[in-house]
This record gives sequence, structure tokens and C-alpha cells, in this order.
Amino acid sequence: MLRAKKIYIEGIVQGVGFRPFVFKLASELGLKGYIYNDTNGVYIEVEGEEGLIDEFIKSIPKKAPPLALVERIFTEETQVKGYSEFFIEKSKGGEEKFVLISPDVSTCDDCLRELFDPSDRRYRYPFINCTNCGPRFTIIVDVPYDRAKTTMAVFKMCRECESEYHDPSNRRFHAQPNACPVCGPSLKLFDNKLNEINCEDPIKEVSKILKNGFIVAIKGLGGYHLACDALNNNAVAELRKRKMRIEKPFAIMIPDVDWLDKICNYDEVELELLTSIQRPIVLIKKRRDCPIAYEVAPRNSYLGVMLPYTPLHHLLMREVNLPLVMTSGNLTEEPIAYKDDDAFERLGKIADFFLVHNREIHMRCDDSVSAVIAGKPVVFRRSRGYVPYPVKLQFEAKKQVLAVGGHLKNTFCFLKGRYAFLSHHIGDLENWATLKSLIEGVEHFKKLFDLKPEVLAYDMHPEYLSTKFALELDIPVKVPVQHHHAHVVSCMAENGLSGPVIGVAFDGTGYGTDGKIWGGEFLITELARFERIAHFDYVPLPGGEIAIKEPWRMALSYLVYSFGDHFQLIEIPFVKFLKENWSKVKILLKMIDKGINSPMTSAVGRLFDAVSAICSVRLKVNYEAQAAMEFQMVADEDESGVYEFEIIDSMRPWRISFKQGIRGVVQDIESGLDVSKIAGKFHNTIARIICEVAQKIKSETGINDVVLSGGVFQNALLVKKTISELEKSGFKVYTHSKVPPNDGGISLGQAVVALFNAV
Repeated sequence: MLRAKKIYIEGIVQGVGFRPFVFKLASELGLKGYIYNDTNGVYIEVEGEEGLIDEFIKSIPKKAPPLALVERIFTEETQVKGYSEFFIEKSKGGEEKFVLISPDVSTCDDCLRELFDPSDRRYRYPFINCTNCGPRFTIIVDVPYDRAKTTMAVFKMCRECESEYHDPSNRRFHAQPNACPVCGPSLKLFDNKLNEINCEDPIKEVSKILKNGFIVAIKGLGGYHLACDALNNNAVAELRKRKMRIEKPFAIMIPDVDWLDKICNYDEVELELLTSIQRPIVLIKKRRDCPIAYEVAPRNSYLGVMLPYTPLHHLLMREVNLPLVMTSGNLTEEPIAYKDDDAFERLGKIADFFLVHNREIHMRCDDSVSAVIAGKPVVFRRSRGYVPYPVKLQFEAKKQVLAVGGHLKNTFCFLKGRYAFLSHHIGDLENWATLKSLIEGVEHFKKLFDLKPEVLAYDMHPEYLSTKFALELDIPVKVPVQHHHAHVVSCMAENGLSGPVIGVAFDGTGYGTDGKIWGGEFLITELARFERIAHFDYVPLPGGEIAIKEPWRMALSYLVYSFGDHFQLIEIPFVKFLKENWSKVKILLKMIDKGINSPMTSAVGRLFDAVSAICSVRLKVNYEAQAAMEFQMVADEDESGVYEFEIIDSMRPWRISFKQGIRGVVQDIESGLDVSKIAGKFHNTIARIICEVAQKIKSETGINDVVLSGGVFQNALLVKKTISELEKSGFKVYTHSKVPPNDGGISLGQAVVALFNAV
């Protein structure tokens, strides 16, 4: 008996080969009807034998294309209309625009084979793609996802491409960026005076230019990269000088996995992450005999490595056959350049040459950065390859929420239904250009996902640009969210927890409810509220923000905290440095004593800075968390010693005094203990403090779930030791994986907190 059903499917089902897949499946089963895209997903009407229709519905999520993700299927009976075949209809617009969109995806194996096949009509074509790979998020202007609503609309397909595009049996059926050398985007090469370099093959020419030590700006998927030979120390040093990036590590792109064996020691999890379709930058430990130029990652035992992820990259890397620095096309602190005119203007004094294409980038999107910590992939910068795919929530958001994130590593986040749409990396809100990028990103997401926020979340810090931006928006309900509450809730949300949990939020800066700077916090946390149950002792931050860039100031503050005026009697190299700069030190001592421009901080990030400086590892920094990172790098991972500390629990919140710990560090330096042993003991001590405080909280409350969040938990050694301590004590430990533990993840936490506090 013939039956008919309407089927609605939500998820990532547009631009990923979903309609041709359904077409083939229906044809194989002898079913009739049709399918089309609309602004909510895909709609299918199907007719046939009841058993075959049931098989059809069950097979859809099981056999869907690799980039598709079926979130929900709804079915209802309908009348049999007597269709003669199964066909694909044109996309339909609708009142509500809400469809999940695929991120930009690395080149698939089928396209790679064609790219390097001399007999293929797309041989060496830098913009080859199909429904299984290629640009998505960065070229979409509006939904539904059709070519006319992408930046490919200006390229009229040739007869052969048009034929593929309309053939349901073809891999390029409705591949919106479909193109070939006859009808699609093309490359041009310019010098930095904008004179076009006439050459037969721009990629071969650029390869020669790079091998000769020049710097090239390369237009990629979500913006421009600055590239140079990663084996040429002079070229890398020159790039540093021009980009004004003194020591912060550069990312490199390697031609293939074989090169990884020459430069890094890696495990299977790191390799799997590196070769995933997201193709993030992965932080991997250098080999001792690593040939990569020292200037790529000075005083750093890790390299940020990525593989080619676009056809252009594959062609270039095969041609040059060398690792290349592939860093964001910007001056330090600016957003990545993605518009051609802007790139020529901003990068003209950095790059010697420009490799440019004429496919417009609609939305900038930096490379994602990740690492493997305690055997689990963790994303530090969630951007290309991951965005705009949402984080699935364990609850239904009854109101739409916009959260505008923090000041550093800014992202924004929308809640709608069961989804949290966490944005691509915006950057540090230090200037108008980055704030403008935030504003543009918010507007683009509103358009893509039909977002009309009713609730607005923002950080409590009154001077953050994101906060000032939020307070100007015309959204009826505004909810300020404490920074560390947002950190913990972001980790809870991605792990499906509602609480209460023991939240451990360690970072460098966050505005507290008492007006002081928090960052060493133990919070009993629920989605709507928190109680600050313990924190590290407050110490002065002499000079305010400048103490973040000059960790020796925090070291002085901690010595005064631990020894009083007697610190001058200590005979270690760091105190000798202080005496050599005594005129400045005297001023700081007065500031500390009288509380002048010396806000109080409990931040563990600043404690790491202080101990790093006391050990003379790093007195001044050129990028965020440099002192803490270099201190981690020198640590002896096998060291088992622990410094003394005190948990003062006479009143709530409890205080953690590290005076004895600082005295122990100084004593070890005086006795000549190697800094690697001191760093190892310090990491052990922080892990032990976390465990002992958690045990005290558990004994009072019975809470057994511990959540670790905040930038300090990017420290792989600390995370590994902390998880070990906690699990040995019977705790269930939750860490980040899908969302950054740093401030790039707090917008998710802000959004969830605001939702549960909205009146």
C-alpha cells in the first residue's frame, strides 16, 4: 500500500551534498517525491511502500555525507499525490531564517586527486572544491545557502560546471563555490607597490620568491597570511621586525605529515587533530634537533603547526617543499586583513609581494589554535573549521540571548533554542578596528541565524570596550556577569552540567564583585549564581596594568607580601636586580605601602609571573602570559616536591596564603636548586592547593564535580598534575574541549548565566 510522508530535517544539511545524497537514497529505494532547502533546513515529501519509507528515514542520519550533521528529523503523514519520480526543487525562502551552516572545510581527498591529476580539467586549479570541502562561512552573505547569496555570485559558471552543478549524481551538485579555470576565481601576483608581476604561474613564482628570503602576503580562506621561509632565520627575524611582533611565536605550515617527523615529537592524538577536517594550528613539542629557525618560536619548546587546508596551500606547499611561517596578516594587536584594499594599505610595509585572488571574503576568520592536554584535544582559539557550528545545549533557551564577551581574545555568543552560536575569534579589543569587527560579526550572525536577542550579557568590568558597546545596544534586558562565574559556566555548558559544581577559575585578570582583581577563585557554581568560597590572598599590583607587562613588579610585591622589608637581605640574583634599580623600586615600595595605583589581585596568573621573575626566568614580557609559559617550559615534569601553603578558613571566603611557598622558592634558589626543579615543585603545589581546597569544599557540601576553567588551565603540565591529584581523591573532573578555557570561551558562560537570570 502506498503511503506519503512529509519530512523536516534540521542540522548542517545545506552546502554539504545532502540533497544529492537524499536523491540517490530515494532513487535506490524506488521512492518518489522531492526535496528542497529552506531557511530552517531541508523539507522532503516522499511516497512509496511504508517499509521502504521507514528504511529511508532510518538511513538518512546513518548514511549522511561526511560534512552533514542531522540534528532532528520530524515526520508527518500526508496525502499520496502520485509523483512520477524523485526530484530536487529550488530552495525556498521563508519568514524564519534558521539553518545550521557548515564551517569552512579543508580540501577533501577526491579534490586533491583531481588537483594533481594532469588529465583533469581542474589540474592545479587553486579554487577546486565540491560539496565535501571548500569555503562556506567566509563566503556566505545570507541564507538560504545558495550561490546567489555567496561571494561566488559574480562568477557565472561555464557549461561544464553548470552541468555538474545541476546533476544530482555529481559530487558538485549544488556545490555553491563550484568553479574551474574557465569560469572561476583566479590568482594574481603583485609587488608591494601594486605593480602586477606578469608570470605564467603565480604559485611557482611565489615559491621562488619565498625561497629567496622574501615575505609574501597571501590571501587565503578567511583573510591574509604573512608567509616566509621558516628555515631562514633572517627572513623570520625581518618579519618580526616589520610586523612588530617581538617574541610571540609564529605558526608554521608544513607540506605534509612527513615533515612533522623532522621537527616535532608527537603522539597519535596530536596527529589526529592536525589531520582533522578542521585543520587547526596544533601546538606540538619541538624535537631537540628541530631545523625550524629559532626566531619562529624563541625560548619556546612548542611549535604551532598546521597542514595545508586549501587547494592554494596544497599547490604552494608542494612547490616550495619547505615549512613556511604562516601568520595572520596584520600588525600586532590589529584584526586580520581580509579586504584587498585594506590589506594592501596595512600590509604594504610588511610584505614584499602579494599573492591575491578575486574571490571576495565576506567574513574574516582566523586560523584555529589547539593542543592536546591530558590526552584530550583542547581548542585555544576557536575559529576557522569550527565556526559557525554551534555548541549543543542540554536545555532549551526560552529567550534569545546575546553575550558580547570580554576584553581579551574576544568572541561573542548567541543562544537560540538548544544552540549556542559562539563566534569566530575577534581578538583583543584594544582599538576601534577590533571593536568594529565585533559589531560586524554580531550583525552577520543575526542575519545568518535570524537572531533577535531579548537578553544581553556583558562583563562586569566598567571599562571594557565590550561592556561599553553592550550598554549602548537597544536590548530590553541587560545582565552583567562576573568574569569567573562566566568561565566556570562556559565549561559547565559544554559538558552538559547544571551544578552545583566546585568551579576553579584561574587566570590573570577579572573584575570581582568587591571591585578587586580576581583570578585565583574557588566558586560553588550553578548556572544562575555562584558563591565565592575561597581565593588566593590579595597582593598589590604595583603600577596597575604595567605590572602585567613587567612581571618583576609582581615578584617585588610577592617578596614584600612574604618577607616584609627583610626581602632586601635575600641573596638571590633577582634581589640583586632590584638593588641595581633601587630608585624605581623605592617608588614602587611607596606605592605598595600606600596603595597608590596598586589595585589588589588574587590572580594565579600573576602568581605564576611573580615566581617566574623571582627565578629570573622572565622579568619583562612581550606578549600575554609569556613569563608563565616560559616557566612551564623549564619545569621538570618528574619533580615530586611541594612547597608549603596555608588555607585560612576562619571566615568565608577562605584565603589561600602562599607566603610559605614564596619563602620556599627563595630558599631553593639560595641553596642552588636548579630552576627546573623549582618550577616542577611550583606546579605540583598549585595542583595540591586545588585538590586540598576541593576536599574541604566537598566535606562541607558533598559536591564531587570539579570544573577547571580560565587561561591558567592552558598550562598542560598543571592540568595533567591537577587532574591526577583530583582523580586520586575521587573527584569527577571536567575541563574544556570544544570551547577555549581562556577568555575566548567566556561569552558562552555569560550567555547562559544571563539566560537563567533574565526576568
